Amino acid sequence: MDYRSDTFTKPSKGMLNAMLEAQTGDDVFGEDPTVNKLEAMMSELFGMEAALYCPSGTMSNQVAIKVHTLPGDEVICSTLAHVYIYEGGGIAFNAGAQVRALEGDRGMITAADVEAAINPDDVHKARTSLVCLENTSNRGGGCCYEWEQIEKIREVCNKHGLKLHLDGARLFNALLATGQTAAQFGATFDSISVCLNKGMGCPMGSVLLGSAAFIKEARRVRKKLGGGMRQAGYMAATGVYALENNVERLAEDHLHAKKIAAALLEREFTGHMLPVETNILIFEVKHPWSPITFRDFMQQQDIRVMAISPTQVRMVLHLDITPEMVDRTIAVIRSME
Repeated sequence: MDYRSDTFTKPSKGMLNAMLEAQTGDDVFGEDPTVNKLEAMMSELFGMEAALYCPSGTMSNQVAIKVHTLPGDEVICSTLAHVYIYEGGGIAFNAGAQVRALEGDRGMITAADVEAAINPDDVHKARTSLVCLENTSNRGGGCCYEWEQIEKIREVCNKHGLKLHLDGARLFNALLATGQTAAQFGATFDSISVCLNKGMGCPMGSVLLGSAAFIKEARRVRKKLGGGMRQAGYMAATGVYALENNVERLAEDHLHAKKIAAALLEREFTGHMLPVETNILIFEVKHPWSPITFRDFMQQQDIRVMAISPTQVRMVLHLDITPEMVDRTIAVIRSME
């Protein structure tokens, strides 16, 4: 039972069969029919002009940031944003841009935050050119933006001529949890990155969406970063399968997360827990336990969790965690003294 991340899923039998049956070509030449099918499915779903299949969510985010900025520009995001703290300093390394990181709430920032952080048109200041949001917020415990706030941020970007990128690594989780639609996001953001290797159950892959002109340039940047793939259809087939079979079932992960959260909140050693909106649990562990001893005890029970700070543990639900595993996990939590 591995709750460390929803990236630990293994392809199902149906997904493996889809890989075996995939038609392939050379994607660098634009001739892989399964990659083309996946990109067309995603662009149609979000109502955006074009899409680009990338090996990872980090690459799709970094490609987007590189296309939207010039060296020396400034990118606005949260202090908890994946693009800022978990992508190896990629904004500086790949785009030559710097970051204005805002505190926000659970990794979510507001339109007022953004407006206050935009630099004036002054040669002494970096040019603010891009805002990056993350939905759901990983370090925010899988929380989701309210649509009204996203619209307000879009208005600020329009007012100041800024581009707006969404790190939608777990965007399908947000869509199910909030009732928002892919088309709403496609009409609002300049670019969107959606991971297929998290709750969607694929072994790899992310899709970057945007205008035709944006994706044309993104394809060039992907090549420079070593992301040009050849017979990528074998992997793209897993994305097609996931879109057809694994979206609605994300609601089961959300239910499982809430059940485990309820069991944890019964225990005195559980401190503050971030609101559980989707498939991620982040909670404090108090005396007589610590995140490390909690992790180690759970591992002795064949349950793997992640200590993410001196006070917090993270658990992530996914399609390889069955209802029986959830019941077993709850029983272990209730047995802890």
